[in-house]
Amino acid sequence: MLPAADPDDLGDLVADTVLDGARYGAGTLRAASVRGDSARYRGEPRRDALLTARFGSGEDALVLVAMATGARATPGAHRAAAEACDWIGRAVGRSHARLAEDIRAARRGDLKSGLHRLTDRSLGKLRAHAVDLGLEPDEYAASLRCLLLPADPACRTRVFFGVGAGGLFRLRDGEWQDIEPRVADATGEAVVGFGSPSPPRQAEESDRLTMELGITTPPSPYEPAPEPPRDPFRFRASVARPGDTLVLCSEGLAEPLRGEPELAEHLTRRWEKGGPPGLAAFLADIQVRVKGYADDRTAAAVWEA
Repeated sequence: MLPAADPDDLGDLVADTVLDGARYGAGTLRAASVRGDSARYRGEPRRDALLTARFGSGEDALVLVAMATGARATPGAHRAAAEACDWIGRAVGRSHARLAEDIRAARRGDLKSGLHRLTDRSLGKLRAHAVDLGLEPDEYAASLRCLLLPADPACRTRVFFGVGAGGLFRLRDGEWQDIEPRVADATGEAVVGFGSPSPPRQAEESDRLTMELGITTPPSPYEPAPEPPRDPFRFRASVARPGDTLVLCSEGLAEPLRGEPELAEHLTRRWEKGGPPGLAAFLADIQVRVKGYADDRTAAAVWEA
């Protein structure tokens, strides 16, 4: 069922499905965002938003994939998600030359702090807009998850950053690795791109990055109680190997991937051989139904040559 449309605000309509793809550097990108069966049944718009953009040209270009999910059961959730993608896109676009340089030089500390600032600034604008609309910040909010992909074929560093639930996976040598940064301090030496050959479900500790915990101090009787902790900033920079497939996705796909081994096995069979799928084939893969999971699904996958 299509969502109800306002004839005086047709720009607010959200397409049921968005599909995109390209090849840059050593990777082939496929990205899709699909309205879930639950939203289709109720005639609600897709709460997920997807942005794919190239900034710059030639080997100095930087590709951004941003995906956001609006807060569940809140009016305007799809608008909040679209605005989150728009604002982070503007922020990254204005800083793309420096970001691309930092990625090539493996300046992980600069990248993490810089992207943290850009993310906070973008989500801060979302909170400010909520006030303008007369809403509480949690009523007009969105998760935000992004990938940065340099177009330089000599640079295989892939950078993930964002706030909120979802998944970051790597398909390597026929096995899925859950490499989502955890909300905890990582242990071991921090080395960009270091990864175990084939851990059972998670990459080993040295392949993770330290997280921002978002822990507040206990309230004081002399000061106002602090705000509830916000979702922590998540960041990971790693170097891809030839044959890897890196998958960033919203919670709508991350949950069935973690909870239903048969879905992971199906995608392994589809994606391990024959190279990157075409756009239509990728869309079909993302839409595979799993009983009990009916939310929107948004995913971006990068196949390494």
